[in-house]
Amino acid sequence: MSLIAEILAGLAAMTGAVFVFSAALGLVRMPDVYLRMHAATKAGTLGSGLVLVGVAVWSGEPGVVLRALAAILFLIMTAPVAAHLLGRAAYISGVPLWRGTSIDELRGRYQGSEHRLRSRPRDNDDA
Repeated sequence: MSLIAEILAGLAAMTGAVFVFSAALGLVRMPDVYLRMHAATKAGTLGSGLVLVGVAVWSGEPGVVLRALAAILFLIMTAPVAAHLLGRAAYISGVPLWRGTSIDELRGRYQGSEHRLRSRPRDNDDA
């Protein structure tokens, strides 16, 4: 392995570790479930992806590189969906927003029993 590849692998892994650490700090420091979820999803996905890139570059073996790329693709495809579902479940179950949240854009847009989202609230249900 060349010196440049070692430096790139180390930088990617260390940068990824910083992002994972910031995601962990966000989980501890953020005031409500929605902000915690945001911090964990964004920084955690980027950090894990960078660590996997570092592992792939450092290893250089085709099998390891392929597995790392598959794991990165899996993270990118599943983390946003999981965060969306967790946020929706929290909102539907009535988890309160942080008092510093100024706008609740979903208020009045969920149908009560069906939990379906409308594009905008209707004035009456007959229309």
